[in-house]
Amino acid sequence: MSGLLLGGRELAAAIRVETAERAAALTAAGTPPRLTVVVATDDEASAWYVRSIGTAAAKIGITCDVIELGGDADVATIRATLTRLSADDLVHGIILQTPLPAGATLEDLGGAIAVEKDVDGANPLSLGRLAAGLPAYPPATAAAVLALLDHHGVELAGRRAAVIGRSTVVGKPVAHLLLDRHATVTVCHSRTPDLAAVTATADILVAAAGRPGLVTAEHVKRGGVVVDVGTNPTPDGGLVGDADADSVAERAAGLTPVPGGVGPVTTALLLNHTVRAAAGRL
Repeated sequence: MSGLLLGGRELAAAIRVETAERAAALTAAGTPPRLTVVVATDDEASAWYVRSIGTAAAKIGITCDVIELGGDADVATIRATLTRLSADDLVHGIILQTPLPAGATLEDLGGAIAVEKDVDGANPLSLGRLAAGLPAYPPATAAAVLALLDHHGVELAGRRAAVIGRSTVVGKPVAHLLLDRHATVTVCHSRTPDLAAVTATADILVAAAGRPGLVTAEHVKRGGVVVDVGTNPTPDGGLVGDADADSVAERAAGLTPVPGGVGPVTTALLLNHTVRAAAGRL
């Protein structure tokens, strides 16, 4: 596998095909899958992402509704909206888009999303169930990391893995998912001394710190695999990851590209989770 770019577009396409087949079967049986995205921000990057979810959903037979609450929505309004959707039998998946208004947090408001409809793992109960090995939808980005590793035939059992970042959106759930697959996992963060000394022992390195160029050759074990979850905007409108791709390529056997790696798989899995939720499969 030496020198390979571990792309995600082919895997995302395969997931979409499977999801479309399931969505069609559910619709024919009288349960058309429905996803609702709650937006309480005026952030243009978020607006673009929400539009992309809607476009992808429409192509595979999933209804995607967007509820625009505005960037000045208060916590009570957002919570009431999520609670109402959680009780609506016609809604199968719920996403609370970030960023959120000042004073609102995903950790707090995510608790208003019913676990069985929490297709992006925002409810702290979902993370708790994940940690306990109980059925739950993990955050789609975290699930995409594991899906990509599986797709490219990267063995996990018995391997050393390091995760840079401890967010509840990526770092912590990825660590739990890797543990469930019998990897030995170290979680690194801003207070980890001598980061390179820790990560350079890992067979699998997941970079999810949100810091462009953080991971260089010195952080990577020769022959290791690097999954770059970073999506950092550049002044010219592009995206770069947390890994310096040119530097990392000197030592890594495989590296996910940015863009075209974790991102496409994340969106595909969000819709796949929605179809599973419509089928009652937590």
